Amino acid sequence: MALRYKRILLKLSGEALMGDQDFGIDPKILSKYADEIKSVFEKGVEIGIVIGGGNIYRGIENSSDGIDKVTGDHMGMLATVINALALQNALEHTGVQTRCLTAIDMARIAEPYIRRRAVRHLEKKRVVIFAAGTGNPYFTTDTAAALRAIEIEAEVIIKGTRVDGIFDSDPEKNVNALHIPEINYTDVLKKNLRVMDLTAITLCQENKLPILVFNMNVPGNLGKVVTGEQVGSIVH
Repeated sequence: MALRYKRILLKLSGEALMGDQDFGIDPKILSKYADEIKSVFEKGVEIGIVIGGGNIYRGIENSSDGIDKVTGDHMGMLATVINALALQNALEHTGVQTRCLTAIDMARIAEPYIRRRAVRHLEKKRVVIFAAGTGNPYFTTDTAAALRAIEIEAEVIIKGTRVDGIFDSDPEKNVNALHIPEINYTDVLKKNLRVMDLTAITLCQENKLPILVFNMNVPGNLGKVVTGEQVGSIVH
């Protein structure tokens, strides 16, 4: 089947890697995700990935535990590097060539993020994993995903979640939540639908970058997304 998207930015949450655990990384989930990404990579899709760090450390809203916001955000960025290295390792075990690029210099572990270098890796058929967010506090990995997608000229942000797209309320808490297959950026903001944060949505809107939200835990879903089958929800 013909590809709908040739270059994508896949956004994964750190929490998704926990599986049924309370924290950390579930090797079974990691392996499953690596297989899904490999299947799409083998179709010829160029893939950039941004992964969160919420399974290890989440940036805090206040200093109630004694850690200030900036320090907490830096800790969260380092958590994304741990997840990126784990995903890189899982992908390379499947035979997929990867590169991990970080927004914070740590040359012994990964390459520094340089836009031209990232694009060159994609052109050379390597999966590129972007770690450490934007490298700045006060910005989420949602915003990092939007920024990297725009920089590498991805055709779409594909956000992998645990639910089947966008709903008018949390489907994990409300069984009567209404599925929204298609919506525009303005309505996402008006209705306060937590697709991505305000900065990320605004960046996508200004650069006409669609956001496709789908359930990453359903085998084969990622493949359906890149070939244009009706899966999940789209913001445009």
